[in-house]
Amino acid sequence: MGAKSRSKGCWAWLLVLVVLALVVTAIVVAIVKKKSNSSDDDDGPVPGPPGAITQKYSDALKLAVQFFDVQKSGKLVDNKISWRGDSGLKDGSDEKLDLSKGMYDAGDHMKFGFPMAFTATVLSWSILEYGDQMDAVNQLQTAQGSLKWITDFLVNAHPKDNVLYIQVGDPKKDHDCWNRPEDMTGKRPLTQINSSSPGTEVAAETAAAMASASLVFKKSDATYSAALLKHAKQLFTFADKNRGSYSQSIPEVQEFYNSTGYGDELLWAAAWLYHATGDQSYLDYVTGDNGDEFAQFGKPTWFSWDNKLAGTQVLLSRLSFFGGKDTSGNSGLQKYRKTAEAVMCGLLPNSPTATNSRTENGLIWVSEWNALQHPVSSAFLAALYSDYMLTSRTSKIECDGDSYKASDIRKFARSQANYVLGENPLKMSYLVGYGDKYPKYVHHRGASIPANKKPNCREGFKYLNTKDPNPNVAVGALVGGPFLNETYVDARNNSRQGEPSTYNSALIVGLLSGLVTTSSAVQSFT
Repeated sequence: MGAKSRSKGCWAWLLVLVVLALVVTAIVVAIVKKKSNSSDDDDGPVPGPPGAITQKYSDALKLAVQFFDVQKSGKLVDNKISWRGDSGLKDGSDEKLDLSKGMYDAGDHMKFGFPMAFTATVLSWSILEYGDQMDAVNQLQTAQGSLKWITDFLVNAHPKDNVLYIQVGDPKKDHDCWNRPEDMTGKRPLTQINSSSPGTEVAAETAAAMASASLVFKKSDATYSAALLKHAKQLFTFADKNRGSYSQSIPEVQEFYNSTGYGDELLWAAAWLYHATGDQSYLDYVTGDNGDEFAQFGKPTWFSWDNKLAGTQVLLSRLSFFGGKDTSGNSGLQKYRKTAEAVMCGLLPNSPTATNSRTENGLIWVSEWNALQHPVSSAFLAALYSDYMLTSRTSKIECDGDSYKASDIRKFARSQANYVLGENPLKMSYLVGYGDKYPKYVHHRGASIPANKKPNCREGFKYLNTKDPNPNVAVGALVGGPFLNETYVDARNNSRQGEPSTYNSALIVGLLSGLVTTSSAVQSFT
């Protein structure tokens, strides 16, 4: 009787232990699952060094940075693109300048200084904010090399304080040709801005590119960094003291990269110069009368090669997130941060102030031409802002009475990246080379012509019109993107949807670098 009772007691205890083990296991599984989903659902702790790598973003980033190699002009060093070769070697020679470097704008052979400088500024910003994350997937050195390829061109394009060469090539003649850049034979005329023919927006954007790049190279090449900063200061002074739009000084540019104003570039350049120098005069510039005149406080705008206001607002808001006493309480900076918050509120799909400029499946959509520029640039800014919030322990933003966390903003950024990479009605990646399905008829001359063929200017049009897919893959190209109804026509002569651009590549590189893993936002670029 006693032995039987002890046996029952043992079985009871065993049952209790089994149940307890199951409960503990369930709790552990729940914790692990919550931790693994924390990037999706929770703000979680402030991240430290780069954490776990998100493989799809890593794969996409490694492709996206390669498009800069596809676009390089000049004598190529360590060329990784088998179908590309040296080109544009005599660019600038008419004025005894070496303008052989730089990058071709898109699918053509033009070097447009305005969007090229924007490419450099965005790429610099991406490296400064997410260099450790790029490094975690071995892409930092490649990105820095591409940046220097552009800034080397920009340095040579600025031979005098008040002279800046802003274009290489005749766009109308260039667009009458369809051949490889290696086979160009026509003249490559230069276009400049100067004191009597000003171009404030181009000079200021180039100043922003130089100032931001000076920070990128400050530790690795102090001499080069100092030279870039010297050019940046000179160009900003030139831009500010000789105010005038290049679209008015040089009306021919209106057909290609027409500017809608220069106030945003002046603020953008001054903001970067403040970060690069710590000189209070640049902070006073953006928070004083110029801010009141140009910043459009309280009115969200789109970030693009033509309008830098949203970027400026996010860039300056980091000073109020991380700045010391001289900046954290600055009322002018608070106006930029409040407007940056309004930009974020407009992007969040469930916000009371959400923009209607998006497709049925949630892609930000503003323009039929180069549609992907705006969702990618918006997502890049959102990734930055969410990281500023996390690192500074800012719990929420307010959107017309509703509260949103950093995780909500980051979720939006991921949604745009995921759409680009294939989570869309067509199940197609808009990043060339990524996934199993992506555009095969990209509007890009070099990609469309076999590397062993050398057609002249006019002969090459047969490759534009052929029904065969491109013989060369423009690896990492981000094409223009879908129409509002989320359709895409993969045809080589469909330039509005199928032409990639270097500045789009800078934006997607920045976005993917922000999503590839997590780490603390740097509190100062210096």
